[in-house]
Amino acid sequence: MHQRAVLAGGCFWGMQDLIRKRPGIISTRVGYTGGDIPNATYRNHGTHAEGIEIVFDPTVTSYRHILEFFFQIHDPTTLNRQGNDRGLSYRSGIYYVDEEQKRVAEDTIADVDASGLWDGKVVTEVQPVGEFWEAEPDHQDYLEKRPGGYTCHFVRPDWVLPKRHEVGDVSPAAGAAAE
Repeated sequence: MHQRAVLAGGCFWGMQDLIRKRPGIISTRVGYTGGDIPNATYRNHGTHAEGIEIVFDPTVTSYRHILEFFFQIHDPTTLNRQGNDRGLSYRSGIYYVDEEQKRVAEDTIADVDASGLWDGKVVTEVQPVGEFWEAEPDHQDYLEKRPGGYTCHFVRPDWVLPKRHEVGDVSPAAGAAAE
């Protein structure tokens, strides 16, 4: 059985390009989430954030591991900004599908804040998931189609999030690929 995660962390191109390569990720698609208008598009997405919908196999990776990687590849301490991109569309957000995801999100944020890995407090919004409006085909798999395209996301290889305490997140199944 697969699970769903919906995240926003600045321009959706870079997030999709990095997250799709992780073990246990079944599929990704970019779109608009967390906002106020139906049928959002690139030209008309109101207060929606650029986001990514992730389908993953929880026997290979956990929601916690996805969030740890999410916090590694974008700066969650900048309000409505990521790299050169500025505005509400580029905010950091976690859109949980159930109370367990909400709990894991809040605990992971507390770990990020306690870690000192970023020069500020996390401003990532944590909200229940709403409609996810798929972005136009030109935006799907953008950096695969344009390998030299713009991104403000990158892996920080020395960034490892310590846990304040055990959070009770389910670990991947025994023998699964380590992340």
